[in-house]
Formats: sequence, structure tokens, C-alpha cells
Amino acid sequence: MGNRFRGGIKPGAMPVLNRYLGNPALTAIGRVLFKAPARDFQCGLRAFSRSAYDRFKTTHHWDGVCQRDGGEGLAGRRRYRRSAYHSLPDGRGRAPHMRPWRDGWRNLRFMFLYSPRWLFLYPGLLLMLVGFSAGIWLLPGPQRVGAITFDVHTMVYAGLALIVGFQVVSFAFFTKLFAITEGLLPPDPRLDKLFRYVSLEVGLMAGFILMAVGVGTAFSAVLQWKATGFGQLNFDSTLRVVIPSATSIALGTQTIFSSFFLSVLGLPRKSMHQ
Repeated sequence: MGNRFRGGIKPGAMPVLNRYLGNPALTAIGRVLFKAPARDFQCGLRAFSRSAYDRFKTTHHWDGVCQRDGGEGLAGRRRYRRSAYHSLPDGRGRAPHMRPWRDGWRNLRFMFLYSPRWLFLYPGLLLMLVGFSAGIWLLPGPQRVGAITFDVHTMVYAGLALIVGFQVVSFAFFTKLFAITEGLLPPDPRLDKLFRYVSLEVGLMAGFILMAVGVGTAFSAVLQWKATGFGQLNFDSTLRVVIPSATSIALGTQTIFSSFFLSVLGLPRKSMHQ
């Protein structure tokens, strides 16, 4: 894979925006997402040995990736050599067909779609961590940080972060499994090992436990309401029961249906191994 920056860029060979912003930024993102040693992700000079090309699985996925987006993400997942060459000004008489902002977005979108960890898993885990930590912190009562008081209103958003984060993490597994099944990503032994222990039945059990905890907590809130003759409630204390209850029920429901969906996505893989 060529590296125009290492070989030298002649005056007028590359637009200023591409040279100092677009290419360095996209290359830096690609190096992080795919742990690829490339220094010029947008370079069009690429060469493949026959054995390497065969390992790419020459299917319609590979052809489509090359035609649409240049295959930056897919190529970055394999080991390859890099070479430097000089970049010369365009000698053609027509204007360049590349559009920096549009094509830059297409490349960025492509790289994230091929990296479910960075697109879904890490943001989802961060949301879950923040939501869970904030919820536990506020469960005993209002908390003050300097002149700011955090109360049940913040708990609502903490529960929302936990629910949304869980859903985003689920998308990471959905995307990863679908991409592997369709041949867009190579098999992941860690995923196979995980599914040997986390089966549909395990997911259903975890979901029903979460729902049971939520329903039981909701029942305790109803008892508090009954103690007042079903009249006015103390929202400060009641919401500290209702919010975790609703969050637990939502998480349990998501776990159950996510487990079913993962099992559906895994059906082609099971038939392949049989």
C-alpha cells in the first residue's frame, strides 16, 4: 500500500484541505479503529499477491467494497507491506472527480461500519457505566457537588443512559454476528467462546430475573401508595423506587428480545458448523 507522504508530495499534487486535514485525520482514525500500520489510508496505489487476494475471499462483498469505498477497512484488517512513492500533480485536462467532504464522510462512515466495537460497543458501555454509577450514587438521596444538587430528575436520565447503553451494546453484537455470517468480517474466536456460555436460555433467564426484580420493586411502590390511602405521594422517596423498577423492567424486556434476535442471527453459523 502506497504512502504519498513518505515518498513526497509535489506542489499542486494534493489539495491543501486533503493534505493537512482530510488524509491525516482519516488515517489516524483508521489506525485506531483497525490497528493498521498504514500512513496514507486514502492512497489508491495498492498491490496484492495472488495468495493474499485469495485470502480476501473474492466474493461480491469484496468487489462491492472496492467499488464503493476502496476497501480501507477490510484491507486494514490484514497484514500488508507499505511502500513510498512520489505524488505528482494531476496531468489530466478535466477537473478531479473527488469531492473532499462527501468522499471524506463516505470513508469515515465505512470505517465505523466495519468497526462495531468503536461504533456501538465502547459508547454503549460508557453510557451504561455512567448511568449505573449515577443511579447508585443517587439511590440513597440527593447528592450535592459544590452548589449543585442532583436529585431524582438526574436519576431519570441515569436510567435512560443505562437503557440506551444496553441497547447500543446489543447492536454491537448484532452487527458483529451479521457481518461475520455474511463474510464481511473474519470469524472471531472470542465471540464463538462467548456464545458457548451465553445461550438463548441464559439470556432469557437473565431477562426474566431483571423483569422480576422490576415488578417486585414496583409492587413495593404500590404498597407505599396504599399506605397513604392511594392519595398524594412523596415523590422524592417514591421515585427512587419507581425509576429503578422501570429501568429493570425495560432492561429485562430488552434482554429477552435481544437474546431471541441473536439466536436468529446465529442460525446460519450453527448450520455451517453442523
